[in-house]
Amino acid sequence: MMTRPTKTATFPLTLAPAGLEASAMLWAKAAPTSMPMAVMAESVNLFIKQVGSNVNRGSYDSAFDAGDVVYETRELIAELFNDTVPEQVVFTRNVTESLNLVIKGLLNPGDHVLVTSMEHNAVMRPLTGLRDLDISFSRIPCNREGLLQTAALENLLTFRTRAVVMTHASNVSGTIMDVDTVSAFCREHDLDLILDAAQTAGVLPIDVQIWNPAAVCFTGHKSLLGPQGTSGAWLSKNTASQLRPLVEGGTGSFSEDEVQPEKLPDKFEAGTLNMPGLYGLHAALLWLKKTGIQSVHAHEMMLAGRFMEKAGSIKQVELTGPQSLDQRTAVVSVVCPRHDHGEVAHRLAKEYGIATRSGMHCAPSAHKTLGTYPAGTVRFSFGCFNTLKEVDQAVNALWQIVKS
Repeated sequence: MMTRPTKTATFPLTLAPAGLEASAMLWAKAAPTSMPMAVMAESVNLFIKQVGSNVNRGSYDSAFDAGDVVYETRELIAELFNDTVPEQVVFTRNVTESLNLVIKGLLNPGDHVLVTSMEHNAVMRPLTGLRDLDISFSRIPCNREGLLQTAALENLLTFRTRAVVMTHASNVSGTIMDVDTVSAFCREHDLDLILDAAQTAGVLPIDVQIWNPAAVCFTGHKSLLGPQGTSGAWLSKNTASQLRPLVEGGTGSFSEDEVQPEKLPDKFEAGTLNMPGLYGLHAALLWLKKTGIQSVHAHEMMLAGRFMEKAGSIKQVELTGPQSLDQRTAVVSVVCPRHDHGEVAHRLAKEYGIATRSGMHCAPSAHKTLGTYPAGTVRFSFGCFNTLKEVDQAVNALWQIVKS
C-alpha cells in the first residue's frame, strides 16, 4: 500500500522565465539522453548509501522515506500532465515497455488502430507483432516535413477501429503532431488516444484534461532530465480498469492473494522498482519544476533556430522536418548527400567531441515519409545547457567535414 508523503510539490505548466545558468552544474547530453548530473547523482547516491529500501515492503523509516519519494515523483508527473491523481502514474523500465503495456494490454482480436507514418519502432513492432491476433493498423499519412495530414482520418476509420496510437513529436525530424485535432476526432468517434510522449514530456505542455487520452507514455531520461531506466505511463481510470498487466507478481500489497491486485498503481508494478533511478528522476523533476518547462523549451528552440539558419546555408547539407520552429522540437536531422552519415557522425565525435546519432533512429517509417530512407540522417539534439557558442562550433565542424 502507498504511504502519502508529508510534503507535496506543485508543478505549474506556466512559469515565469527562469535563468538557465549552468556554470555550477555538470551536464551531459547526447542525442537520445539528457541528465542534470550533479543534482541526480547526489540523489541517487543518497538512496544507495542511506536508504536502500523497497516500497511497500517494510515498516521502518527508510522504507517510509522511499515510499514518500516515489509518491511525490508520481505527483510531479501527474501535475506535469495537469492531473491530480498520482496513482494513475505507473512506472516502467522504459517508454518502449510503457507502450507495450498499453498496446498489448488494451487491444483485442479484431481491433483496428490508426498510427501516423512517423512512428518509432516502439509503436510499430508491437503492432506488427499483433497481426497474428487479427489486430490490424492503418497509417495516417504525413507530408515530407512529417506534418500529419489530418484530412485523411475519416477515410481510414472502420467499424473495427479502436484507437489512435501516435507520437507527440518525431524523434527523427522534431515534427510536432496535431494532437488537438486527433483528440477531437477520437472523442467524436469514441476512440482511445494513446500518446507516445517520449520526445515531449518535460518540454511541451501535455494536458490530459483537454486531450482526454487513454494513456500518455513517457520516459525519464530525455526532457524530464532523469536517469535511464525511469519511465512510465499516465493511465486514465477507464483505461486502467480495462488494461491487462504485462507483468504480474509481488507488489508488497494484498500479499494474501495469488492474483494481481486491481489497485493502482500496484496492478502494473509487479516486482522491484528502479529505486535509485526514481530518486534521480525525483530530483530532476524538482529541478525542472523550479526552472520551468517554458524556459527550457524557449532556450532549446533558440539554439535549434540558430543551427538551422547556419547549417541550412551549407550547400552540402539538407535540413529535414519543418522549417518553422513553431512546428518542431529542438531535434534537427540533416542529410549530407555526398557523404556517408555514419562517417560524418564518427568524425563529429572523434575530431570535434560532438555527440550525434546517424542512421534510422529506430524509425524506418518516419524516414520513408521524410524521403531519407535508407540512407537516414545525422541527428543533432539541443538541450537546455547547450550554448550558442556550442551551436556555432557544431555548424563549423559539420561544414569542415562536408566541404571536401
